[in-house]
Amino acid sequence: MDAELGVVIDRANIRHCIERLARGEDRRNAELIRPCWWPEAIYDYGVQNGNFDEYLAWVVPGADAIANTQHVLGQSYIELNGDTAKVETHVVSYHRVDYGGGDVHDTCIGGRYLDVMARRAGADGNAEWRIASRVMLYDWFQDWGASADWSQGVMGLPFTRDIFPGRAKGDHSENFFGKAS
Repeated sequence: MDAELGVVIDRANIRHCIERLARGEDRRNAELIRPCWWPEAIYDYGVQNGNFDEYLAWVVPGADAIANTQHVLGQSYIELNGDTAKVETHVVSYHRVDYGGGDVHDTCIGGRYLDVMARRAGADGNAEWRIASRVMLYDWFQDWGASADWSQGVMGLPFTRDIFPGRAKGDHSENFFGKAS
């Protein structure tokens, strides 16, 4: 029973790491991203690759042409092997892309992250799971065309408070969790 519980806890910690990373990427927040990767980690997104420092410099502050992102995670298939794990996580990522001259499009990518995770002692000495390497596979891409201006409301209805348009006017979820935006 203890071994089975350990597997459940390891899988939950791995998945939580991947979730924290997606949240950090959507907010371009290095403090949320950094604890998800081991410092010597490597990545290959097909359009960009390198070490963790290069990844962080690419994601934070992010491209000026991509004003908004949202990563929606699907299932994670996890194969544990002691202090390492191979993980495939499905992802659908939305990006609002400014091609210049007022040509702003909503785009969506479907793909999978292939992560090698490692469990090691963190700064506080406790064991933690982090990404040692990541490869992004692309399964599909869709350009949804010109973006609608939803900053004042949706479907013709105005917002009743400034908290509703997501990260367009700050991020109310940071206040929700008791953190400054």
